[in-house]
Amino acid sequence: MSDDTVNIGLIGFGTIGSGVVEIFNKNTPIIEGKVKRKVNLKKIVDLDITTDRGVYVNPNILSTDVKDILDDPEIDIVIELIGGYQPALSFIMEAINKGKHVVTANKALLAKHWEEIIENAQKNQVRICFEASVGGGIPILKPLNESLAANNIQSIYGIINGTANYILTKMAEEYRDFEEVLKEAQLKGYAEQDPTFDIEGHDTAQKLIILTILGFGVYIYQEKFHVEGISRLTLEDIEFAKQELNCSIKLLAISRISNKELEVRVHPTLVSKDHLLSSVNDVFNGIYIEGDVVGPLMMYGQGAGMMPTASAVVGDCIDIIEDMDKNVTYGPEKSNFTKIKDINEIKTKYYIRLTVIDKPGVLHEISGILSDSDISLESVNQKIRGENRVIPIFMVTHKSLERNLREAVAKIDELDFVKDKTVFIRLL
Repeated sequence: MSDDTVNIGLIGFGTIGSGVVEIFNKNTPIIEGKVKRKVNLKKIVDLDITTDRGVYVNPNILSTDVKDILDDPEIDIVIELIGGYQPALSFIMEAINKGKHVVTANKALLAKHWEEIIENAQKNQVRICFEASVGGGIPILKPLNESLAANNIQSIYGIINGTANYILTKMAEEYRDFEEVLKEAQLKGYAEQDPTFDIEGHDTAQKLIILTILGFGVYIYQEKFHVEGISRLTLEDIEFAKQELNCSIKLLAISRISNKELEVRVHPTLVSKDHLLSSVNDVFNGIYIEGDVVGPLMMYGQGAGMMPTASAVVGDCIDIIEDMDKNVTYGPEKSNFTKIKDINEIKTKYYIRLTVIDKPGVLHEISGILSDSDISLESVNQKIRGENRVIPIFMVTHKSLERNLREAVAKIDELDFVKDKTVFIRLL
C-alpha cells in the first residue's frame, strides 16, 4: 500500500474484466467512501490491449506483460480473471508469494487446486477472495462462511448453472426439444459452442465443491462424487413431471448430511412446485440452504453476466481493503465427516422412463425385476398406442436404494422388448 492508496492490478480484460473497469470508472467515489482510502486501478494486463471493450480506460495503464503487476511492489490486490488452470495458477501463486491479496472468479482452478492455494495464502498471510466463483452476483460464499457460522449446515441445494436452467425452463414452458433450445441458447450467448461443460454438470460440480468446503468444511475432488447432466432428458420427461407429478426438472447441486455422512452429487432432479427452487427459471440461479438454527433460506439472482459477476469481484476488493490488517483467509475447519456417501448408497424416490414394445407381459416382467430388487412402485403410467408399437412407460418408485435400482435397470435394459436405455431421475 502506497501511503493511504490501495493499488489494484487486473489480469484479464475480457467480459468480466471490462465490467470491473466500468464499476471503478463509475463508482470509485462510493468505494472510497466505504473503505476510507484512495483506490487506484493501477494496471490492466491482457494479451489483447487494442480491441475496444466499450469502456473508457487510460491507455497508459494497459500492458501485455503480467510482470508489470506481479513485480510491482505498490500493487496490493491482484484480480485474476483469465480463467482456466494455467497460467492462472502460476499468476495467483506468484502474487501470493509476493504478499499480494488475490481476488478471482476462477471456480475451476479453486475446485482443483484449493488446498495448495489456501495453504499458500495462509502461509503468506494474505487474503484470497472468490465470491464471484459461485452464483455470479449472488452473495452466497461470504454469508455461508461468516453470517451463518453459528449454524450446523444441514443441506445445500443449488441451481447454479444458467445454461442448463435456461434449457430446462424453455423445454417446460414452450414444449420445445433439447436440441432446439440448446441452439437458441448458443445464439443468445447463454451457451458455448461446445456446451458439454455446462449441460453435463461439470460447471455445477466445480461450484458445488466450493459450497461444500464452506458449508461443511470438506474438500472433495470432483472425481469422487456423482456428476450427471441433462442431455438425455426429453420432452416426455419434462411433460410427465409437470402434468402428472406437479414437478419441474432442475439440474441440482446437492450437498447434505445423511445419517452422519455427507452426500455430494450433481444430477437432474424432480423438484416439487411447492419448493422454492422450482420457481428459479431461465438463466437465474438459486441456492437453498438449511441450517440447524436459521432454518431454510434461499439466495436468488443472476448467476453470470458481465456486471453481476463484476459486482462480486469488486465487492471482494472492498472486503479485502476494509480488513487488510486482519489477514483472514478462507479455509475449511476440521470436519466431523469421515465418509462421503457413495451414490449407490443413497435412498430416494425415482422417476423411471422405459421405452418398450407394447405387447402382453411387458409390464409384468419389468415389475417382477423391480420387485426382486426390493423396489416398490408408487405409480405406473403406460401410454397405449397399439400392439407392437414402441411406447414409453413412466413409473415412480417409493424410496429405494440406488444400488438396487441400478441393478434392476441393467437387467431391464437387457430385455429384447426394451428399445432404448432406461432413464431414471431422482426426486428431491
